[in-house]
Amino acid sequence: MTLSKNDITKISKLARIATNEEEISKNIEELNGIFNWIEQLQEVDTENIKPMAGVGESTLRTRDDVINDGNIKDKVLSNGPDVAYGCYSVPKVVE
Repeated sequence: MTLSKNDITKISKLARIATNEEEISKNIEELNGIFNWIEQLQEVDTENIKPMAGVGESTLRTRDDVINDGNIKDKVLSNGPDVAYGCYSVPKVVE
C-alpha cells in the first residue's frame, strides 16, 4: 500500500492538522515506509505459533497483604496546626 499526496492532505484535513508541502512529502515517505514494514511483517509465517502476553514467563513476587498504619499517628498529627480527638481540626466552612 502506498499513500499519495491527496491521501496525506485528506488525512491532515480530517485530523485538523495544518501541513505544508514540505511536511506532506516527508509524511508520504515516513508513512509509506511504515506500511512497507507492516507488509514485511505480514509475510512472516505465524501459523503454528502460540499467542503470548509477554516475552518472558515469569511470576511476580508477592507479599502478605497486612494492614499497617506505621504506628506513627502522633508524628503525623504533629504536622497539623490543630488536633482534637486524635484527628486534624479544621475550621468550619459550611454554615
